[in-house]
Amino acid sequence: MDSIDAKQFSYEEAFSRTLGWITPEEQNRLKSKTVAIAGLGGVGGAHAITLSRLGICKFKLCEFDDFDLPNFNRQFGAGVSTLGCSKADVIVDRIRDINPEAEIDVTHTPLRPQDAGVFLEGADIYVDSIDFFALDVRRALFAQARASGIPALTAAPVATGSAWIIFQPDGMSFEDYFAFEEGETEHNFLRFAVGLAPRGLHLPYLVDRSYVDFVRRKVPSTPMGIVVSAGVASTEAMKLLLGRRNVRSAPWFHQVDVLAGQMISRRAWFGGRNPVRSLKVHLVKRKLRGQLGQGAGAASDT
Repeated sequence: MDSIDAKQFSYEEAFSRTLGWITPEEQNRLKSKTVAIAGLGGVGGAHAITLSRLGICKFKLCEFDDFDLPNFNRQFGAGVSTLGCSKADVIVDRIRDINPEAEIDVTHTPLRPQDAGVFLEGADIYVDSIDFFALDVRRALFAQARASGIPALTAAPVATGSAWIIFQPDGMSFEDYFAFEEGETEHNFLRFAVGLAPRGLHLPYLVDRSYVDFVRRKVPSTPMGIVVSAGVASTEAMKLLLGRRNVRSAPWFHQVDVLAGQMISRRAWFGGRNPVRSLKVHLVKRKLRGQLGQGAGAASDT
């Protein structure tokens, strides 16, 4: 962006059309908040762009991958002009094109579990969007968010909708909700998949299960699921950052499926230790037998 365009920018004017749904005082509060997002492919880029249009000015971002052709159907920033380009650099440029005043701390290397503390330092909220199969890092990030006293949420694109769960520092933990065992085991991936969307509103509309290939770590996705998830995540983040009261955090789970025309919000009593949840994990494992590789088992694309 050249200097003339930057001089023409006015934060108050750029984000004035949101007023009415939020107050000017709340807009100023959003301007001062820092949002951490790990992963800018899949749904992460959509989260970052949507939150920047909400008026968030401070970001801590992490992404190490480059755009490729299979990203075109769903990833914000993916196109012919960005093939082979850093996902992080493309998304950062787009955020700064929306808001030249944005303050962005970006990491271009993969996060390790031991990096969670440094990555979340100074953040007011963590919005999860790392690869489904990076479960060890995801667990470390949610644990660190809890230890740091900040809320964390995951909103995963599932078919034409989204499944999301919010974790508050004083509520049910990520570990208790999913009832993980040690390590990146097949059982843990299945628990994560089933825990995200226990009612499986999307499953009746999967027309060809052969495209669910856990051995190669590929699952079908839609651009609609990405956009819905970004709307959900940004709305819940706004509520949490502004202290709105209508937040249903874990053990509550939520899923909306636009194709099915359904939405569900329910409390998962005892979280992952609910015997019904264990039964569902067992049934899913049987149904997907032969499509599960080592350390695999996903129901959503992030």
